[in-house]
Amino acid sequence: MGRTWEASGNPAIGGGIVTDKVVILTTTASRDEGKRIARDLVDTRLAACVNISQPIESVYRWQGQIAEEEEFLLIIKSTRGLFAEIKAEISKIHSYQTPEIICLPIIDGSPKYLQWISDSVKPGGAVEGT
Repeated sequence: MGRTWEASGNPAIGGGIVTDKVVILTTTASRDEGKRIARDLVDTRLAACVNISQPIESVYRWQGQIAEEEEFLLIIKSTRGLFAEIKAEISKIHSYQTPEIICLPIIDGSPKYLQWISDSVKPGGAVEGT
């Protein structure tokens, strides 16, 4: 189901299993935009679930200036094979010029929950870089 992992972060001998499941993070300017993206990803079976946070405060550098904005964090659960499609879909419908789209591996988790993610998304494509 996955590769083994060691504390250094490199696939290797020992440690836990790296699953094909991922958590993808993005932020939006409004709750409504977050809901549109979430519904689109779940409706197209690119994501099993999308959590939308309460407002968060983001501090970042943009066009040479420090900005502080209220944003909404989306926590997207899916599979690694669908990441390229998810990234393209978010980029297509997002209001930001440069949206945050970060993919993090799920190293391990509840077997029933991980299976639910698989059952809830469409079959994945090839993983980028392979």
